[in-house]
Amino acid sequence: MQDLDIQISNDGQRLTLGLGEGEHLEIDASTLWTHCPSALRRSRRLAGLDTAAPSGISIARVAPIGNYAINIAFSDGHDRGIYPWVLLRKLARLPKLSDFLIADTSRPISDLPHTTSCSRTFT
Repeated sequence: MQDLDIQISNDGQRLTLGLGEGEHLEIDASTLWTHCPSALRRSRRLAGLDTAAPSGISIARVAPIGNYAINIAFSDGHDRGIYPWVLLRKLARLPKLSDFLIADTSRPISDLPHTTSCSRTFT
């Protein structure tokens, strides 16, 4: 891959990739850790273990692997995942919590509509 720009945020919480032709990907550390393609991480996901990233996980370093992928090392010592560009693009497009939050800064929270409770008996 030509014109590759790899940047880790100062706090290690985000990876930004410039892939050329104006394509930029931004992926947070917890998403990368959770979806790590290493054999260990895959087997643990299949077993239902380690389904969420450890609190405070960060990216320690990134290294290109040929023209097809990057290797990411995390603050917990895990460094076996090889992330192909196809996977990185997919991870960058996953929905984030912020995609579902609506920020209405024009009104104080006390002015937002309230819900009322009701009771109903089901038979």
